[in-house]
Amino acid sequence: MGGSPRGAAVGDPMRARPTYDEKLLQILRDASEVFALKGYHRASVRDISAATGVSLAGLYYYFRSKEELLFLIQDHCFGTLLDRLEQDLSGVLEPEDRLRIFVRNHLLFFLNNRDEMKVLSHEATVLTGDFRAMIAEKKRRYSDTLHEILAEIRPDDPAVLRASTFALFGMMNWIYTWHRPGRDLDEEGLINETLHLFLHGFARCRDPGEDTAVSEDSLEGMPSIWRTT
Repeated sequence: MGGSPRGAAVGDPMRARPTYDEKLLQILRDASEVFALKGYHRASVRDISAATGVSLAGLYYYFRSKEELLFLIQDHCFGTLLDRLEQDLSGVLEPEDRLRIFVRNHLLFFLNNRDEMKVLSHEATVLTGDFRAMIAEKKRRYSDTLHEILAEIRPDDPAVLRASTFALFGMMNWIYTWHRPGRDLDEEGLINETLHLFLHGFARCRDPGEDTAVSEDSLEGMPSIWRTT
């Protein structure tokens, strides 16, 4: 079973985030690269030591096991996403603007942290015990925020809103598998196209400079993924 991070209150996910100093952040970046390349189960702590240039004793100052290292990577990523999102959403009331902020926050973070995104996607079920519970709580907070935004844009059957929430995550979470800088859309283009596809669908053409945020009135009478009939 997974343990608890050092200094954390066992069973209290809201108080569980450790302090990340610059040395630990660099270790997490290098470890993410190793896990992304070799996979969590094939990678060893010695591989992490070689990649970071930090001795085994030095690594074990920051974590007690490979599982705790994976927890720290995930905790830092989801914690950063939540902190930035809550800050950017503060004071923003229009649901369409809130959706744009959410998509922008998500895509920019993962376009600039591709190894971490691969680790989060491929090693999502590895953690156990308290580690798993604490990450699950952050994931719930994050997905609930998107669900609530979509419910404001188009109130609908809970099953439809749940499907729409995770459909949008599906669009965003696998971008690292195909997106190539310099060949594909740049960051702003990708954000705009993701919003356009999700809100309007592929068949509705648009001017490349068109604002993809939509008003509540403009959705009326328009074929929409939000509707069940």
